[in-house]
Amino acid sequence: MTRKIRKIAVLGAGVMGAQIACHFANIGIEVLLLDMPAKELNDKEQKAGLSPDHPLVRNRIVTDLFLKATKLKPAPLYLKAYTNRITTGNFEDDLHKIAECDWVIEAIIENLKIKQELYTKIEEHRKSGSLITTNTSGIPIQMLIQGRSEDFVANFCGTHFFNPPRYLKLLEIIPSPKTNQEILDFLTDFGERFLGKSVVSCKDTPAFIANRVGVYSMMSVFHLIDEFGFTVEEIDKLTGPIIGRPKSATFRTCDVVGLDTLVFVAQNLQKALQDDEAKDVFQIPEFIQHMMGNQWLGSKTGQGFYKKIKTEGKSEILSLNLDSFEYQEKQRVKFGEFEAAKAVPHLNDRFKVLLKGNSKVNQFYQKLFFGLFAYVSNRMPEITDDLYKIDEAICSGFAWEMGPFEIWESLGVKKTLGMMEAMGYKAANWVYNMVQEDLSFYQLKDGLKQYYDVNTNAYQTIPGTENLVLLNNIRSSKTIWNNEGASIIDLGDGIINLEFHTKMNTIGSEIIQGINKAIELAESDYKALVISNEGENFSAGANIGLVFMLAIEQEFEELDMVVRTFQNTMLKLKYASVPVIAAPHGMTLGGGCELCMHTDKVIAHAETYMGLVELGVGVIPAGGGTKEFAYRLSKEIAQDDIRTNRFRDKFLSIGQAKVSMSAYEAFDLGYLRKEVDEVIISKKHQLTYAKKAALLMLEKGYTPPLPTKDITVLGSEGLALVYSGADGMEVGNFISEYDKHLSVELGIVLSGGELSEPAQVSEKYLLDLERIAFVRLCQQKKTLERMQSLLQKGKILRN
Repeated sequence: MTRKIRKIAVLGAGVMGAQIACHFANIGIEVLLLDMPAKELNDKEQKAGLSPDHPLVRNRIVTDLFLKATKLKPAPLYLKAYTNRITTGNFEDDLHKIAECDWVIEAIIENLKIKQELYTKIEEHRKSGSLITTNTSGIPIQMLIQGRSEDFVANFCGTHFFNPPRYLKLLEIIPSPKTNQEILDFLTDFGERFLGKSVVSCKDTPAFIANRVGVYSMMSVFHLIDEFGFTVEEIDKLTGPIIGRPKSATFRTCDVVGLDTLVFVAQNLQKALQDDEAKDVFQIPEFIQHMMGNQWLGSKTGQGFYKKIKTEGKSEILSLNLDSFEYQEKQRVKFGEFEAAKAVPHLNDRFKVLLKGNSKVNQFYQKLFFGLFAYVSNRMPEITDDLYKIDEAICSGFAWEMGPFEIWESLGVKKTLGMMEAMGYKAANWVYNMVQEDLSFYQLKDGLKQYYDVNTNAYQTIPGTENLVLLNNIRSSKTIWNNEGASIIDLGDGIINLEFHTKMNTIGSEIIQGINKAIELAESDYKALVISNEGENFSAGANIGLVFMLAIEQEFEELDMVVRTFQNTMLKLKYASVPVIAAPHGMTLGGGCELCMHTDKVIAHAETYMGLVELGVGVIPAGGGTKEFAYRLSKEIAQDDIRTNRFRDKFLSIGQAKVSMSAYEAFDLGYLRKEVDEVIISKKHQLTYAKKAALLMLEKGYTPPLPTKDITVLGSEGLALVYSGADGMEVGNFISEYDKHLSVELGIVLSGGELSEPAQVSEKYLLDLERIAFVRLCQQKKTLERMQSLLQKGKILRN
């Protein structure tokens, strides 16, 4: 049976249901979103003279919930226009429409009786063979299927999305013993390729995998507070990015999720767990009970572990003192142990530094991680038979960079076992058996990551990765060249990959050297070049620190040479004799965006945030970005077209430093090219697809583009628009006087200079204009102030 998902229904338009609906709309699927009907008129409806059975009244609840979801930040939709892919309705008037749907997702309140009542109604209307899944996070699947038909049960399972569904990658699939295997195979494939998820199949145990382990880890932190006496700020410093976890760390995460939600899960776990040796960890500490009693639940109630207030018109964030339960100014936290840890560039090496020693911080980490290691090892085979699923679930669902077993391995499994025993933490017997065989949790073999299989005492390849190209799996064996900032890796089939690994992947001399070397190797010994990396972001742009230093020292000739080198390198990318593919993701700003604009094709991950943001630091794009916008504008202008409209759109993208909130929006802003560049939803498949795109270009017969000498620029026609627009914005106090100055500098380059009429110019001509304007702006005090603000405070200054 070949399943096609053309239309789905989401039943329940709450926080999760509405966002799940949005994510399916993101991938081009028609969605029916239903919720409870409104029974009574509100004041607005009464004044409008509506009757209780009017559709606007009946659908008020779902309409309001959906509207609220579309206003969430970060946005659940790739583009606002995708709202037209979602139709709303209510359970009483519109449930029959699920007969048209290929998949029905239930996302209503966590109440077994109410869910079962809804399932009875679903059975009356669903078409035979359609998928039925639940987004439950806690009710056993086995209980949900009681009393259901054979076809319903065979096509039913849990599909547990994590909030927010667009951004958190995890999708847990929980079958019942009667779920068809074909359903599980389909959902795994669909979830990965179409929804961009890391799909983890789970056993039907309390809280499944991610919440079982993630909530255990959070509760462990709570219980360690009494022992170590750390403050709220200190705990968030200890459990944040330094150990590969989100900036929200522990307490800020609680505030965002809602303390009541966390307590609900923890209490349910403590009730449900009978044979869990660590079930007492799920007991609610006194300070949490006190906060619950005061309704200090986090963002939803305006205060939790943190509280935002306004003093003298300025926002200030206070933190909760866990002894006095009073809010106080946030204290700056500094740990001496962090200095040594920060000097270690790779996270997997950092844990050895943080856990070594007898300081208060060292002991906190030892207890936190040794307890976690023992816990996850003892959860097998209870929650899963496969250890990699625990790592994948916690990384994808809680945004950890490394999972528990990966962290354990980085410390040395055998060595850590002895330390754990000395502190009273007992790992599962299978770990000791594994160590006796001189094995570990993972190994790399022939470019594939394999995990230790407890049942066979042998390594198995992680399913679904056999045909994927993943840099983490081949970097150690396939790197053919590297320096401090970049590496070139052989992907096979004549394709090489250039990877960045500077801080934030900012582009400096090492990466420029890497680009030139990659082009040289691709042209001489290989067939094509892909530029991708597995960092958090593709590139945050050029190294502003270097530019600022040269400008402060008034080394303007050297600065001119640096910019010229960057421009020439971008031209080498554009006119290389082999296909060049960029595969960006995350922040792709400034120079990173310019790099992509000079490649033959961009295979962008859906979560790519592109923008030419240079005006924010007081300069214009000078790595060919402004030139490329002029070139693309020239190609778009048709005879009798209103040229200034297109010019305005291009100008505003750069002038307002617009950053796309998805790869799809990058097309609208002009950073990506329609009918040339592509978007892929799955990050895991991105590099594999980029490599295939390069091979396809070769198969078709690749011919590099010719240098462009006939770029049509508007001259005074474009400049007039810039001057009038900038004047109006300044008069209206929308921009500063210096913003206006920057706008004019940008407008001059985009218009092709101060020409009296439209003309045709070359790329070199525009690049010279770019570079001259850039260096000229670097001599301005206000530009230097903007750069300094970004470098020292991480903030954009509007002076």
